[in-house]
Amino acid sequence: MAFVDFPFDPVFRDWQGMRLAHIDVGEGPVVLLLHGEPTWSYLWRKVIPPLLEAGFRCVAPDLPGFGRSDKPLDPAWYSFDNHTASIASLLDDLDLSDVTLVMHDWGGPIGLRLATIERPDRVSRLVLMDTGIFTGEQTMSEEWLRFRAFVAAHPDVPIPPLIRGGSKKPLAPEVLAAYEAPFPTEASKAGVRRFPELIPLTPDGPGAATGREVLQRLIRDRRPALLLWADADPVLPLEPFGRQMQRVLAMADELTVIRDAGHYLQEDQGDLVGRTIAAWLAGVAH
Repeated sequence: MAFVDFPFDPVFRDWQGMRLAHIDVGEGPVVLLLHGEPTWSYLWRKVIPPLLEAGFRCVAPDLPGFGRSDKPLDPAWYSFDNHTASIASLLDDLDLSDVTLVMHDWGGPIGLRLATIERPDRVSRLVLMDTGIFTGEQTMSEEWLRFRAFVAAHPDVPIPPLIRGGSKKPLAPEVLAAYEAPFPTEASKAGVRRFPELIPLTPDGPGAATGREVLQRLIRDRRPALLLWADADPVLPLEPFGRQMQRVLAMADELTVIRDAGHYLQEDQGDLVGRTIAAWLAGVAH
């Protein structure tokens, strides 16, 4: 199937009996782009061209249950551990090293666990945007709590309203259709339904202890880091989430606010996001 403004063919690999998709384009230092909920590698289509032009190799996986990857039907399969293991296997299978890890939404908890605990030797630089570290002690926004309740109340989760609600600018029908295409049935949306449940809301919740370990390691981290945040994110607002992440990332350059953008800042300002990352990387030693 062809998707609007997305000329990248998928590469498939086998992992734990599943066929997982990723795109791998360009040559040069590796930029690994991790999506979140309820998106897939299509999210990065505007960000990738400026990075390619600047001489980088872009690898963007579809998490299990998303995009063109296989979708386990058992909700119990979807866990923080399994998602992290799937991306660790990608790093190993492709033997990726000296990686710039770009993370958005749920790509943040997964990627930061990889960068601090599971595969720190493969990751050299961090780029975070509109994401978080979830320890069970954080206070989630009212908008996020509404989103969680909405997903729980709608097993056949409608994808376009979620993307539309998290974007500042109107999206063309064919773009919304591209986000909906990987999820033709209620059964195919098990991964979408599970992600909100995986964020711990109490300190003893599943994943909270790992979140605290990631946080402590990140506080001591000295790798170059870039923090981008949308000015109009209703789900993880700049105040307080973005500013809190800035305090955690002591090694990061000053937070860059992306204007006129919502939670899906790659949709609203994708070219700017790509050019900002490329310019930052040009000033960071490889």
